Amino acid sequence: MGNLDRCRFSISCCSLKTSIVVMFSLLGVFLLALNLPSSTKAFSNYGSSATHKSITRDVIMQKVAEVCREELDGLEFNPRDSSPEELVQACLGPKAKGEVSSVMFHKALREIYYPNGLVDRDFANSAPHHFHSEAFYEGRGIITEGVGTIKANLEEGNLKAARETLGRILHTLQDFYSHSNWVELGNTEPYINLIRPYLPLEDLADVNTPTCLDCASGTCSNAILPNILKEKKLTSGYLGLYSSAKPEGKCSHGGEADQTSKTIPRGGISKDEPRTDNKALFDAAVKAATEATSQLLDDIILSAGNEDFLRMMGVARASILSFVIDTTGSMSEEIEEARSVAFEIINSKEGMQDEPSEYILVPFNDPDFGPLFRTTDPEKMKIELSKLTAKDGGDEPEMCLSGIQLALTGASSSSEIYVFTDATAKDIALKDTIDALLISTKSTLSFFKTGATGRRRRSLRAASFDDYKDLALASGGQAIRVSKSELPQATDIIRDTSTSALVTVLQRARNDGTEETFSFMLDESLKNITLYITGRSISFTLTNPTGVSQTHNEANGKLATFRTVGNLWRIRLSDDRQTGTWQISIKSNGPYTLTIRGQSTVTFIYDFVESFSGPHLGYAPLSGRPQAGQPATLMLLVTGRNGPSSVTVKNIDLVMASSPETITSCKIHNMGNGDILATVDAVPKENFVISVKGTDKVSNSDFQRQSTTRMSVSSVHIKAVVDKSVEPGKIVILPFSVVTQGDGGLYTINARNDRDFPMNFPSSLTLTSGLYSNATLTVTPPANTQSGTDATLTIEAKSPDGADSNFIILRLSVVTKITDFFPPQCGDVTVVADDCPRDASMCGSFRWELSANITDDNGTGIKSISLRQGNGNLSHTLLTDPVVQVVYSASCCSQTVEIVAVDKVGNAGRCYHSIARSGSPPALHLSLLLWLCLLVSVFSVKP
Repeated sequence: MGNLDRCRFSISCCSLKTSIVVMFSLLGVFLLALNLPSSTKAFSNYGSSATHKSITRDVIMQKVAEVCREELDGLEFNPRDSSPEELVQACLGPKAKGEVSSVMFHKALREIYYPNGLVDRDFANSAPHHFHSEAFYEGRGIITEGVGTIKANLEEGNLKAARETLGRILHTLQDFYSHSNWVELGNTEPYINLIRPYLPLEDLADVNTPTCLDCASGTCSNAILPNILKEKKLTSGYLGLYSSAKPEGKCSHGGEADQTSKTIPRGGISKDEPRTDNKALFDAAVKAATEATSQLLDDIILSAGNEDFLRMMGVARASILSFVIDTTGSMSEEIEEARSVAFEIINSKEGMQDEPSEYILVPFNDPDFGPLFRTTDPEKMKIELSKLTAKDGGDEPEMCLSGIQLALTGASSSSEIYVFTDATAKDIALKDTIDALLISTKSTLSFFKTGATGRRRRSLRAASFDDYKDLALASGGQAIRVSKSELPQATDIIRDTSTSALVTVLQRARNDGTEETFSFMLDESLKNITLYITGRSISFTLTNPTGVSQTHNEANGKLATFRTVGNLWRIRLSDDRQTGTWQISIKSNGPYTLTIRGQSTVTFIYDFVESFSGPHLGYAPLSGRPQAGQPATLMLLVTGRNGPSSVTVKNIDLVMASSPETITSCKIHNMGNGDILATVDAVPKENFVISVKGTDKVSNSDFQRQSTTRMSVSSVHIKAVVDKSVEPGKIVILPFSVVTQGDGGLYTINARNDRDFPMNFPSSLTLTSGLYSNATLTVTPPANTQSGTDATLTIEAKSPDGADSNFIILRLSVVTKITDFFPPQCGDVTVVADDCPRDASMCGSFRWELSANITDDNGTGIKSISLRQGNGNLSHTLLTDPVVQVVYSASCCSQTVEIVAVDKVGNAGRCYHSIARSGSPPALHLSLLLWLCLLVSVFSVKP
């Protein structure tokens, strides 16, 4: 049997009954039904030609389209083009009414793109990460471990960790086709063995085998030695960033950065960029890398399923309902109100785009907090909320910030998190960590604080309501203080912000009681516009573009309706409000905040980035605060109702958040596809937000949007890298470096993780200005840690006087070592379709049946069996049985079935069969089926 013996998920062709036929369309399996882009796009990070990013983007878009089409049965999936906006609209739009935003999709793509590019910065000199220096087994090991990590992360719902790992391993996989001689050997299809670790890597050139001709010009069309080509030996180029040494006769990578390219044999075989001498090979490498990326994603889709794959890719409504709730004895009323609000949102928004796409609940008291509960099922959220009861405790403070930390690390980026408590924080030492996580995730934190202003405290640094105000202000949220009886009115803000396509138009904070007028633009795309003012002794006048005004004394006026509860004013503008420039003049005797939010698909996302050089240029997102007094760069994506082309960006500014308007304008460079590079000569010293202004081309109205997270600068910078998973019970040694451009001295070091894993690190480092100081952190996940667990590590460095600090956020995936790489096996397939008529119009009253045995001999055991294609009925015996018997029956009108079996580490195999309505010679039936058996078993490509 040869290859068939090595493939454990195959179709037994020996016990087929009569009337087994195979659709001729199966021959299209070689085409993969992919419609892959034919343009030449590959392997640098940024540039005028092709990029890792473009290959990754094209294939993800294609896979999202395929999965959405399957989910909708192709009937309603009709995107006008292949843009992210159109794909999300076509995928989610038919399912529910309301605004459909693509912002989650764009954010997910960035969480894949950035780690992909960072392989060229963090592992530029690592041969396995790029398949340099004949490191084929090591390179495949990176891919294999990464795929296992992704599947384990998805099983636990850790989407961000899965995206980051996917980006890294796709870089390595794609580099194989650019850095080896795979296409020079005449191969036109991907090397499937790279993602099938149970298949051997064959015909590898060893380190002592010469592989290249000397190419003095450096532009030879094919420098591979003739005997290497004849013998089909696989080789790769050597790259030396700091040395010109390489084994005798070996190929170099090539390029200016490669020192070995000047050592005979000179030149290089990389196909990272198209040149006149390598255009055909470049195109072939792009095509193979693109199809290989598609195959790897197919494997993940089979394992995770369509729904989890779409969630991983951010194709979901942007609304996430996330509650952090104090469960001590005095919180009965607050728990009941949180439950009531959640139930109302779940029930009233069912079937709408505003229906939350995910629910998160974190309880806390003293001394306990957590665990984090996360689900996409609203009924499960209801059950979990119903379990909450107020018990024990009664004295403050509580473990509030620990609960918030779990929510921040467990929720998606840019989530809205709502905290219910009547106590101050016992764990106030976590405040800097929470602030760092808010900056990193760009999430918004709102507090509902009931009860007295303060009682007995046990923390070293006395906590207060002001701490909650600080965190809310830093994130763009609200800190609302109300009585227990007022709480139901205050929670209207949750109903407002638990919505899709939520945007912020303006946010300001003032620390003193002054009178100030704020201007803001409302465009035609905005809906459900609400103003929130927190503070005491507030008076205001709201004025529309035509000069019509309404004061704080008119609860139901010409422009808006409003009400007050506690320290919160909630002002909802009328639906017939005018577009243009509005004003609100506010007078207060004390501190206050102003926030203006609404719904719109005209929005932006951003990251502070830094450029890096090396063999390939790129941009890396900053983890932490921008450098004080230094030029800074922002990478933004601005999109409108019909994608980036439907908006014009006029201004990108850094605006002081807590003082009268001081604006630092950015220089704008349009990079295409909505990406904008914005640069400033120096970042403001005070806290600031990012403001984007432009024109919505659809309505020809000016728009204004603002970031919610307040940013600040630091003279401190921390470097650290995590690139792979760790096994439970194993110590992780993590080197890190700290530098300051400010005054040197003894800097305090602190590190935390949200899983409470044991850690060791130096409590301080002595820094000299401008020089990095190196240190090591160790973390040990307990041996009983669930595989797929994602731990978020925060390392902080603070100056001797405490006035300056910075941080870095790292993610560590804990995955049990995988030794089972074989998918389950499907055998003894029997099909009975004798009664199916040849006349298609008569198929409705007839049925056919397939039965099979599924096993996972010597594997981890079968976790699930599901129907991927087919409209019939699927049943099976217990999954714990040594042989799981599967029976599928369907109408003769439903001709195709695909059954997917997934084992406990994510290996997925398939039983695929199709019947034909018209007969064919039995010999042809059998030959086609045998051919299909071989193809599905060996290559596992989707027919």
